[in-house]
Amino acid sequence: MMYRLLTVELYKIFSRPRSYIGFAAIAILIFVIQLAMYVDGSNYLSFITLQLEASFDVQGNILNGYLITYIILQTLIIQMPLLVALVTGDLISGESSAGTIRLLATKPVSRAQIITAKIFAGSIYTFLLVIFLGAVSLFFGVLIFKTGDMMVLNSDRISILQSGDCFWRFVAACAIAFISLSVVSTFSLMLSSFSDNSIVPIVATMSVIIIFTIIGTMDVPLFNHIKPLLFTTHMIVWRNLFQDPLKTSVIIKSLIIMVIHIVAFLSITYYRFIKKDILN
Repeated sequence: MMYRLLTVELYKIFSRPRSYIGFAAIAILIFVIQLAMYVDGSNYLSFITLQLEASFDVQGNILNGYLITYIILQTLIIQMPLLVALVTGDLISGESSAGTIRLLATKPVSRAQIITAKIFAGSIYTFLLVIFLGAVSLFFGVLIFKTGDMMVLNSDRISILQSGDCFWRFVAACAIAFISLSVVSTFSLMLSSFSDNSIVPIVATMSVIIIFTIIGTMDVPLFNHIKPLLFTTHMIVWRNLFQDPLKTSVIIKSLIIMVIHIVAFLSITYYRFIKKDILN
């Protein structure tokens, strides 16, 4: 029964045109960024490395596929919560307003099974979105710009990663990005369980993310105590994978906090949906 419910939920997701907006937007932006780097990437890179060349002998294929992929990930992962919320934000509220959720309630399945199927369907969509971003950007990046050692400029240091040490970091970055976006999907799903309007959870999710992000960027003593508790603070922890030495403790701490958020959001969603009056 769960397999059938999951199949139905996936069909409903991928039968809606809005579900393909994310894939189309990612494909277009990857093409635009790679085209810009192919045409004018050397000038862009020389501007960044101008001061470095005074102290270091910079050689080799610096503008390679790994660096381009890293730039793309930095640019797009920040924008992806909107693409996820567009789909997961109305998995419950959209059907509540349409009345189909009442039809499901008449079937011989429990509410827990219904919400579980929706959660898994939203997670599968999020996973496919992340894999699409990582695979397409890395494949065409390496195809067009070839491989080479990867130079990462951080706020306080420069990390040089050997070519053979890059691929696993991108795989791990996509895995962490999936967990980060799962926080967004479960949060929007939680809001969706409280609303009968399909737009409200989407707008509310993005509003919360924007507010939390602004708080996270402001260097105010009061906010410094709040920042570690905000899930947006930990959503960019994947960048630590591209530092040398690797900050394993920071990554693990952020992952634990994000998983706690996911569990909390799911618990509230289950409780709300099971107790919700969906028959009227």
